Amino acid sequence: MSALRVLSAGPGVTAQDGGRRGYLRFGVTAAGPMDRLAHAVANLAVGNPAGAAAIEVSLGGVEATAESGPLTVAVAGGAFAVTLDGRPLPPAVRLTLEPGTALKLRAGAAGAWCYLAVAGGFDLPDVLGSSATHTRSGLGGFEGRGLRSGDLLQVAAGRQARQEPGAIVAPLLERRPDVIRVVMGPQDDYFADDQVAAFLAGPWKVSARSDRMATFLDGPTIAHAKGHDIVSDGVAMGAIQIPGDGRPIVLMADRQPTGGYPKIATVIGPDLGRLAQVRAGTAFRFRAISIVEAVAARRDEAALLTRGIAFEPVIRRELSSEFLLGLNLIDGVTGDRPGD
Repeated sequence: MSALRVLSAGPGVTAQDGGRRGYLRFGVTAAGPMDRLAHAVANLAVGNPAGAAAIEVSLGGVEATAESGPLTVAVAGGAFAVTLDGRPLPPAVRLTLEPGTALKLRAGAAGAWCYLAVAGGFDLPDVLGSSATHTRSGLGGFEGRGLRSGDLLQVAAGRQARQEPGAIVAPLLERRPDVIRVVMGPQDDYFADDQVAAFLAGPWKVSARSDRMATFLDGPTIAHAKGHDIVSDGVAMGAIQIPGDGRPIVLMADRQPTGGYPKIATVIGPDLGRLAQVRAGTAFRFRAISIVEAVAARRDEAALLTRGIAFEPVIRRELSSEFLLGLNLIDGVTGDRPGD
């Protein structure tokens, strides 16, 4: 059976499927991908279900190779620097990873997360119906932890067909980070109108303290009109809490199941990945939309995914000396005398 060997991994590299559903009421976090759309694109590009387990890669990057046979893999997400044995590839790409070759993903021009999917999916144990990793509780994924050098991930599929590298044509991943759409509430009545206006006006910047549990925001201080404590209730991914210091916290994939701070708004599902890809220090603002508009945005995103994934050939732009020496670039023989 083919497998993926991790040669090196930075912090925050984990195995994530679509997430652990139905257990929040028992205090079990859903986990799953930070950017659900990019995760789905990587899986669909290799013929997997959208929610199959893939490797989520943070800015620390990862390097991997195939063992016991070739692997068809796909990378999608932020504009990471992707190389195969040093050869540059597009940031969204499908290719065959041969044993002995090294695929390296490193932070590139933009984005904070990308996904490495393997045709057939990774053979990881299910914990409460999911293989998503929640590192704080040591649940799921590969031994309940982040991946590190030497880890060997078995692949569920058998023999895989070899394919030339193909750039994934995915305009849906080209998402500008300057505006994040939200639905107001459920506790926006804990804030005066001028504070709601300040929240929407921003601008906000992602703090370097952010992680998979929460995105901390730097910007205006939002004052409470009714205090900063509520009876703890359930929280969804994207819920924006305003704690006592007035600095918003957006709860993300590894969020706690309940929270006791007022939630001024909730990031809509299609914009969660857009927010997750915003790097620390990048400015953006929120825009309030209706629930009807939010549902329409979700339907539009789902429709884009159902159209399938298209590919374009990767044009080789760099030519090594060994490659050039192997070509017959001269036709005929010339001399230094007239008539030769």
